[in-house]
Amino acid sequence: MTSIRYGERLAEIGAVPSIGTVGDSFDNAMAESMFALFKTELFRNPAVLAAVDGHWKGLDDLEIETAKWVSWFNEVRLHTELGDATPLEVEADYDAQPRADVA
Repeated sequence: MTSIRYGERLAEIGAVPSIGTVGDSFDNAMAESMFALFKTELFRNPAVLAAVDGHWKGLDDLEIETAKWVSWFNEVRLHTELGDATPLEVEADYDAQPRADVA
């Protein structure tokens, strides 16, 4: 289902997918890049570890912090490529734009 939605979203914005055939190394490049960013910002960030009083105490702590990080990443973070707006603001601005009906 995810790949169908991904393909539909690419078609909506007129983008051409940059992935290869299913199962090749290009399939995982974006996920690997995202996971590396996630590990750097959440698991190895001294400020985050200080905020939770050191290393993770268990799976529950990790799940809660992961949910917070995903919310921040998708809704709150300022992104220079988006004109220092948040992804949520850019999405809302896009959704508010009038569109011509396609027959």
